[in-house]
Amino acid sequence: MDEENLVESQPVTLVDLLNNTLIWRQTAPYLPAGSVLALSATSRALRHVICDSPETFRYLNLSLVKSATLADSGPIDSGGISWRAQRMDESLTEDDFFSGPLRGVFSKLDRQHLLQNVKTLILDGLSVPAELVREIILEDRFNVKILSIRNVTNMNQRGLQSVLRYVVRPSAPRLPKLKGLYLFGRKDTPATLTHETQALPSGRVSTGVMSSEGAQIGAEWNSRSELALSASLGLKQPVDDWWKTKGNVWSIEGSTNRAPASDWADILLACQGIIAFDAVLCRGPRHDPSKTTPDRLLRPAIANIALGSRGCESCGSCPEQPAVFNRDAESSFPLLAPPPLHASTVRSAQKPIVEDGNVPLLILRCSDCLRERFCEKCHKWWCEDCYQEPISRAKRQHPNSPEDGLQNDSGWAVEALSVNATLKGVHQDCIVCRRTCEDCKDLCIRRCKDCGNEYCLEHNEPSTDTTCDWCLYSGRRTRELF
Repeated sequence: MDEENLVESQPVTLVDLLNNTLIWRQTAPYLPAGSVLALSATSRALRHVICDSPETFRYLNLSLVKSATLADSGPIDSGGISWRAQRMDESLTEDDFFSGPLRGVFSKLDRQHLLQNVKTLILDGLSVPAELVREIILEDRFNVKILSIRNVTNMNQRGLQSVLRYVVRPSAPRLPKLKGLYLFGRKDTPATLTHETQALPSGRVSTGVMSSEGAQIGAEWNSRSELALSASLGLKQPVDDWWKTKGNVWSIEGSTNRAPASDWADILLACQGIIAFDAVLCRGPRHDPSKTTPDRLLRPAIANIALGSRGCESCGSCPEQPAVFNRDAESSFPLLAPPPLHASTVRSAQKPIVEDGNVPLLILRCSDCLRERFCEKCHKWWCEDCYQEPISRAKRQHPNSPEDGLQNDSGWAVEALSVNATLKGVHQDCIVCRRTCEDCKDLCIRRCKDCGNEYCLEHNEPSTDTTCDWCLYSGRRTRELF
């Protein structure tokens, strides 16, 4: 048998597959860190292939690693080289106590020369003090580009703000290695990660061997099977909060995270162009001194209302122009969850879902820039050029009344709305529907023919189209007292 036939007859081993950088790069992010280390311990050849490859721990998710979790009981020490080995003494600080488990994991990876290969680090739900974040950003042993610390515990928000201000200060000798920080969103569930990584035809994925036609067909059927199973079990499907959701992104159904505090807007402004976040500043004209008067100028604010690509109801656009991916600056787009598996760049983390080759537009605003001009039921809204706030349906004064007249940015009096004019304002007629436009009011708000009060037909059961629930069952007023 000649040498060529001998080579062809030899079977392909697991070592041969893992030696292929392209295959291992696409496979490693899907494997838990414990499974990777267990595999490397099975043979000398596998250990050499796995531990020497920079792709092994390029994406490292420690959120489900038991040794990285702060236990509620048991022996506690100052962490560092060995979390469980040293006894606790008077030199133990609060940060040492709460960061002990993660410091122990980092020490083990550093001893094996694996820590410098970590580019995307996921610490969601773990105990992460602000001091540990400072070390990850500034110390040379770390090389993290994308960091996720969503829903972490023992985090001093003021301390984290101080850390971020320090690393982006103008006098800093160099820019930080960290380029993206997931902080404000909710942490990903295993179902979310699986769905996002398998939805190849319509989701955000990186190119590679998984971009082939055969791989896309298989992933599509896997995704459909998972969606059907999740629907049968009543599980929530992942939602792209910024590009798909309409309305307040911090209060969508199933979300437990809170809106960022107002002082975070100054931090995002200081980090603009240096570190990207999973939130973005509002670009409304009232935040730009060149587009408004000093008395109407607003402080920087984090955008909390997603309008998608839907422009103003009157002009179809907005004064700041919708953001377009690959055209506008990275600071105009938030990081999208979950963090990308196969790339550690801000662009890959911000890339939106593209359907039919059309890049969707993105319009984000804060509540102050949409006050009295955003319908929370149908998500219609009016921009500053088409409708000056705050003229609600309740205000129908005559335009010649100087004490009731409103003025726009140019100082001209805004003409009040007459009864016969098209009413653009929003008003809270129902505590459940919240602020709604005139069209939504016509659909659900009725005036009772008996008492004359307005009521919501949708949320006041069992009212009718002409009579409110209070008048319809007036006898219950006496029965409810006893």
